[in-house]
Amino acid sequence: MAAVPRRRRGLRVAGLVVVAAVGLQLVVATSADAVPPPPPHPSNSQVKAAQRQADAKAGAVGKITSQLSSAQAALQSLQDQVELKQEDANKALVDLQTARDAATQAQNTAKAAQISADAATKAIAALRAKVDAFAAGSYAQGSTLGSVSAYFGAKSPKDLLERQTLLNEISGSELDILQQTRQAQVQKANADSVARAALAVAKQKQAAATAAKQAADAAVAAAVTAANSEAAQARQLRSTQADLQRQLSAAQSDVAGLKAQRKQYQAWLSAKQAEEARQAAATAAGSHSSRHRGVSLAAGGSAAVVISRALSAVGIIYAWGGGNAAGPTRGIHDFGVADMFGDFNKIGFDCSGLMVYAFAGAGVPLPHFSGYQYQSGRHVPLSRIRPGDMLFYSSNGRASGIHHVTLYIGHGQMVEAYESGMPVRVTSVRYYGGIMPYATRVL
Repeated sequence: MAAVPRRRRGLRVAGLVVVAAVGLQLVVATSADAVPPPPPHPSNSQVKAAQRQADAKAGAVGKITSQLSSAQAALQSLQDQVELKQEDANKALVDLQTARDAATQAQNTAKAAQISADAATKAIAALRAKVDAFAAGSYAQGSTLGSVSAYFGAKSPKDLLERQTLLNEISGSELDILQQTRQAQVQKANADSVARAALAVAKQKQAAATAAKQAADAAVAAAVTAANSEAAQARQLRSTQADLQRQLSAAQSDVAGLKAQRKQYQAWLSAKQAEEARQAAATAAGSHSSRHRGVSLAAGGSAAVVISRALSAVGIIYAWGGGNAAGPTRGIHDFGVADMFGDFNKIGFDCSGLMVYAFAGAGVPLPHFSGYQYQSGRHVPLSRIRPGDMLFYSSNGRASGIHHVTLYIGHGQMVEAYESGMPVRVTSVRYYGGIMPYATRVL
């Protein structure tokens, strides 16, 4: 963030807490060629034990990485199943709409058939009325109408012909009425049958489509639940993997730190032997050098104050956003990992806050942001660093990616507020993990 540095996260390096006396050496005048106190000298068993621990952590990381790979593959398969079930649900939805449309069409067909049946019923009623009219007419003409005896009552050939014509007309009308009646009855029966069949099929299709939609919805829900469960497992595995990776990095750093300490000790031993030989030669020659070395009152004294102030904070808990010129302050919310550690309820320092406090002792105000602190002084190569310089770490090797700052205190050591959950500490300089090639010197 612009005002304060983000919470430091990264590889943990084994370090040795240095007492305040180390910082005070910078201002105490000593023999110009005196050798400083010996650095830690880890034994072979310590180095081997650290290596075994690193190997064990590497195996654990490999195992959890394999489990995570399997979980991610299973999650991908489940996600594919979710998509497939969703497509099945879409198909069922389309089929349901089609069945509903078919039911509507069947209902319309049934309505049309009912109209036809009603019309046929009316036609039958009308034809029956005609039959009743003929019957009534026959009754009115006498019981012999339409029989052979009707011909015997004719009084003349003309009367006989008229009676024959009348009988023919009556007979033809009755036949037409009967035929129309039968046709109307057949039409009504067909219409009723078509309507019933269409409606039954439509209802069957709609019921099947509804069941398919319900089954598809249930399948989608089950697939989503399974995928969410697998995703939760994958998240847990990733968290475990990250934790084990941090442990592995710490173990590897312990090994590297112990090996570096051994090299420092060998260099110290060589310097000590050379100094003893020089002093012996000087004594034999009667020469007593009184030369002194130390830091100047202006620069050295300021560096000593800065280092002493920073060392006084060793052991104080990390608090993201904490620290000012007067000392540790309450942390602030980062809405992330720092909040998980409750930094907003702790009194402490973050990395740049520690620098603000340390350099305030020398009257140098610094902004509470590691990126700005990098630009606050002169840049010097790492090969030329001296106590009181600030070292920076970047995620991309450039100033734009700076995320951590430490204070170099000499002898390959630095003091830093590293990350949430850890106190301010003294540790070996990490010449890896994104260290910037230049230190910043403000004194």
